[in-house]
Amino acid sequence: MLFSYLAHKKACATKQEERQERINQLPARYKDPIDTNDANILKQPVAALVKSVQSGNTDPTDILTAYSKRSLRAHAETNCLTEIMILAAETWAKECNRQGPLAGIPISLKDTVGIAGWDSCIGYSAWVGKPMQKDSTLVRLLRDAGAIPYVKTNVPITLMSGESWSDLFGRSTNPHKKTHTPGGSSGGEGALLAYGGSRIGIGTDVAGSVRIPAHFSGVYSIKASVGRFPRTGNSTGIPGQEGVPPVYSPMARTLEDLETVWKAIVSMKPWEYDNSCLVMPWKDFSCSPRRRAKWGVIWDDGVVAPSPACKRALETVVETLRKYGEEVIAFDPPSPYEGLKIASQLLIADGARTAIKPIRTGESNDAGVTQALRMASLPRWLKRLYVWYIRYIKRDEIYAGLIEGWHAKNVYDYWPVVAQREDYRRRWFETWQKEELDFVLTVPNSLPAVPHNGMKDGFKALGYTLLFNLLDYTAGVLPVTHVDVVKDKLPEFPGFRPRNSIEKAVYKMYDPAAMHGLPVGVQVVGRRLEEEKVLDGMKTIENLLRQEKNAYKLLNEIE
Repeated sequence: MLFSYLAHKKACATKQEERQERINQLPARYKDPIDTNDANILKQPVAALVKSVQSGNTDPTDILTAYSKRSLRAHAETNCLTEIMILAAETWAKECNRQGPLAGIPISLKDTVGIAGWDSCIGYSAWVGKPMQKDSTLVRLLRDAGAIPYVKTNVPITLMSGESWSDLFGRSTNPHKKTHTPGGSSGGEGALLAYGGSRIGIGTDVAGSVRIPAHFSGVYSIKASVGRFPRTGNSTGIPGQEGVPPVYSPMARTLEDLETVWKAIVSMKPWEYDNSCLVMPWKDFSCSPRRRAKWGVIWDDGVVAPSPACKRALETVVETLRKYGEEVIAFDPPSPYEGLKIASQLLIADGARTAIKPIRTGESNDAGVTQALRMASLPRWLKRLYVWYIRYIKRDEIYAGLIEGWHAKNVYDYWPVVAQREDYRRRWFETWQKEELDFVLTVPNSLPAVPHNGMKDGFKALGYTLLFNLLDYTAGVLPVTHVDVVKDKLPEFPGFRPRNSIEKAVYKMYDPAAMHGLPVGVQVVGRRLEEEKVLDGMKTIENLLRQEKNAYKLLNEIE
């Protein structure tokens, strides 16, 4: 154990020194202030930059310089980066495909993404100095499209948290407020995009890991359905986990950039790079006649009610849609709480032992993950006694019903939970069909960005995102507003009365004064493999908000 602890400490020191040395070795131009040429590049959408590179008017090296400068400033403010690949990217920029759909565009990548010759530690000190042997299918596709990987971004160890920190790389902070998290597990990516150090990036999502950072940090993302996006050849903390399918998905600083990166990647025929991808060319909704859509709203998942700030964002979208003639109804689907129970059992069906196996002696883990592990590892007799106490003494059926399934399962116990998932999916499908919905609207989370270490309690309240991983539905998040200390106060009398211990613990973190100015997003959901349609729904919302002069204001926007 002592040797394991010492190895952990040495690996952390080595990796952090390596990261700093790579920054120190950069030419002086990367440390110069943003100049007029940089500013002109930084304010242009991806599509315009691609067109300029393709025509020969802009050199990819100039774009790389501008975004490298900005990303280093973002890192200094938020500690969002893990691997600094800028020197190598200079060569990649000179050699990039200048006629590809992402010609000359620097692209940031979550630390999980496999790049030949570079570590993908994902926070585990034991994985330091073990670089990937070849590019993942996603990276090969991006290179062929003309994109230039230049930085990788921070994640939580195990990837199982809505925050992004580890002993190895330290804690990422929200660029809007250092006291709060940018989200997780793609939180470093969210912080970098929100600051303006990147325009497009790639994350992963198994319980909200691109949508929570989009909501917490004020950026855009669409979680793909399984089979739409390359995923082979990358690192993960839970290899083989398919009960709640993980997916790679793009994130972007603007909705326009999100559409550009989605179209570009699909145009490269990802099914010719990755056996896990379906043969599905892009369906362009912009060429179709616009009709009024039918939107269903889930106001409350039955576990944690949306905070005033998050509810206000959702109400703003609903009221705006109705004003312009869209049909919006309250949607009563199969119990979201039931979905949370099924999904959480599937995610930790091994008692989370796989995810913690690489952790060394003395290595820190997320407080929420630690709490879940403790619950999953209790002897079954003691667990039953504890659940009985919560259910009958504390009178908290919600929490009791959730945790009673948290334990390692053998195959005989696991298959019935998968069968429950399939039946739950069937009931959702039939309810959606009956209501003839185009989209479902919800909050992405009950709270805006939580304070650091907030996932100790917040991990039990990820039902608004985890639900759609379980269903494998396409789900996007767009920023709508910011927390307002006056508008978003809790009612004073009779006051907020939590319905269960999960809601009580979560609402202890809700502080509109401390959260003032943090972004607040809304989630737009479509059915499986409806990425194009969800993007169209997000565009409808954003366009209508602009007409109302109520558009979201990006952080550090260059006019």
